[in-house]
Amino acid sequence: NISSLPGVRRETEKSLVHRAKEISNKNIPAIILFGVSHNKDELGTDSLKPDGLLARMIKTTKDASPKTLVTADICLCEYTDHGHCGPLNKKGQPDNDRTLEIIAKQAVNACEAGADIIAPSGMMDGMVMAIRSALDESGFENIPVLSYAAKFASAHYGPFRDAAGCSLGAYEHAEKNRKSYQMNPANSLEAMREVEIDIQEGADMIMVKPGLPYLDIIKSVKENFQYPTFAYHVSGEYAMLKAAAEKGWLDYEECIMEQMMSFKRAGTDGVLTYAALDIADYLNQI
Repeated sequence: NISSLPGVRRETEKSLVHRAKEISNKNIPAIILFGVSHNKDELGTDSLKPDGLLARMIKTTKDASPKTLVTADICLCEYTDHGHCGPLNKKGQPDNDRTLEIIAKQAVNACEAGADIIAPSGMMDGMVMAIRSALDESGFENIPVLSYAAKFASAHYGPFRDAAGCSLGAYEHAEKNRKSYQMNPANSLEAMREVEIDIQEGADMIMVKPGLPYLDIIKSVKENFQYPTFAYHVSGEYAMLKAAAEKGWLDYEECIMEQMMSFKRAGTDGVLTYAALDIADYLNQI
């Protein structure tokens, strides 16, 4: 995150530069950027400004580490004051069609800032088609789309939501959960349908989120579609492991590597994880 507050922007930019160079030095090929805006509103408009938070983050990272692939998270929950993934309708749910218009502009804005990969994560119907069309029309036809095609309404996102300030509850009429657009954890067939639809709409890669509770979904996606398939080792999965290690209940290094191995066995081509720097250190010691 690069803060939107001018008084602290320089220090946070320095921090991102340091982290980008550290990632490159440890041979981690890619980073994903999320904005944690201090200029939130109902529409999440800070993500659309040419010099807004997301654009600055991308430019700073690419300048610091040109060879690192910068993935831009395309969603609105980090930029809206109500925490949902799009502007709300009268029922307090994200308005799907209005959201598509905004995230399509957000994706183009991210590419103009230098993003290498676009990763829509809001689980809106038609999001891949809307983004793919907008990118193609803007001359970014070669930018790949990594779709969060199978994103479940999981309890494992808590630490991220607290850190990003996208917990729900600011609006009385807004729904208090994301179950109207994220998937039911019990419904594996829906996951397959969502993946198939996103591939048909032009997705180049597929993300399953969370990771460990959904290894069966990862395996099914890879076997059924043979597309580049990624797992998101989310904040709750990482935090549980860290907390247990701090208590002395388990060996962090052995457990994190065992978890990564499980993703590989399930068929992933890559893992997005908060433990990336730790894992790189362990692998570089081998």
